[in-house]
Amino acid sequence: MTPGSLAAAFFGVLGAVWLWHSSMAARERANAAAAEACARLRLDLLDGTVSLSRLGLRRDDSGRLRLERTYAFEYSDDGRRRLAGFVVVLGTRIASVGLASARLSSDA
Repeated sequence: MTPGSLAAAFFGVLGAVWLWHSSMAARERANAAAAEACARLRLDLLDGTVSLSRLGLRRDDSGRLRLERTYAFEYSDDGRRRLAGFVVVLGTRIASVGLASARLSSDA
C-alpha cells in the first residue's frame, strides 16, 4: 500500500466516523424537538423516535453549505389516529418542526 492510498483510506474512515457522529447528534436533537413539540401541544409521540427521511445539502442564512436532514415521526391527538410530523435539522440546529393538520370531524 502506498503512502498516498494509506492517507486516502485514513481520511475516508475519518470522514465516515465524523458523518456517523454528526448524524447521531442530529437525530438526538430531532428526537428532543419532536418530543418537546408533542408535549407542548399535549400530543402523544408514537414509537418514541424519529427516522431519517431525507438527507441533502442546503445553504444556511449566512450562505454556508450545510447538511440538511429531515426526520419523520408519528404522533396522535386522540389515541387512535396516527398523524405525521417532521423535524428539519440544518447543520447543527433545528430549522423547523411541522405537524399535520388534524381534521375537525371524526373518522366514522
